[in-house]
Amino acid sequence: MARKDLLKNLMASPPAEEARTPLPRSERGAIGAVSKSISELKNRAIIEVPPDLVDHAGLDDRLDDDPQGIEALMASIKEYGQQVPVLLRHSPNVEGRYDVVFGRRRVAAMRRLGLPVKAMVRSLNDRELVVAQGQENSARKDLSFIEKANFARQMVAAGYDRKLICDALSIDKTVISRMLTVIEALPDDLIRAIGAAPSAGRDRWLALAQKAKGKPVGDLVTLAQGADSDARFAAVLSALSAPPARPAVQPLHAADGGTLGQVRRGKARTVIELDSQGRDFADWLIDHMAEVHRDWLKSRK
Repeated sequence: MARKDLLKNLMASPPAEEARTPLPRSERGAIGAVSKSISELKNRAIIEVPPDLVDHAGLDDRLDDDPQGIEALMASIKEYGQQVPVLLRHSPNVEGRYDVVFGRRRVAAMRRLGLPVKAMVRSLNDRELVVAQGQENSARKDLSFIEKANFARQMVAAGYDRKLICDALSIDKTVISRMLTVIEALPDDLIRAIGAAPSAGRDRWLALAQKAKGKPVGDLVTLAQGADSDARFAAVLSALSAPPARPAVQPLHAADGGTLGQVRRGKARTVIELDSQGRDFADWLIDHMAEVHRDWLKSRK
């Protein structure tokens, strides 16, 4: 009887608290270590991908096509080769194709050169892709304030929360709020017409947003003229900052609301013309011109 009880105890299942879920075979021992090493090697490996197999993905991070920059990049690659790999992910929609995470300009340059793109490939979902793209953008010195603000606005529109936006761009909520305040106050057509404007920081963009408030978008876009985006920004800000032009011909009103005459403004001179009803006032004005001018000088001080 004792022998049967001993066998029963040996064959019985262990209590629930003592039971342990065994590790998958691929994660145990030497096999697990080898699999992990292979996975890490794949993540670090640089492969060559035909540029025609690379598609756009993520959010737009640049406002300018920057053809001059692409040309300069092509010249550098011709001489030294592609020194920095791009980051791709496997396309979730088409087998055998890739989405670019960051390195769009390098992909464009290699496509025009007809050369394969050196790339690292990661398995990323859409959320991870946007974070990786944002972190790359925050580390780049050539991305302007308005481009980073535009990237943040796209993340908001895509439904990402503020914490993720902060993590993606490596900036705090206060800076994100300032960026969004500026870019949400400006028409997108105007921002596209101006471009990146790398020399214009937050304060100048905020000033532009305040001056552009209520103005027709078409008129604002027309003002964006210049050889580059900085010049276009300056042209719009200058035009909005200038005092409104006075009409070439303007009536002169009397204290009782009547008309005394008119003023004609030309490039060389301004002429005051008084009607016959204002002849007595004209004589008085001529006699007191020095006094009037003196009062005007005091007002300017």
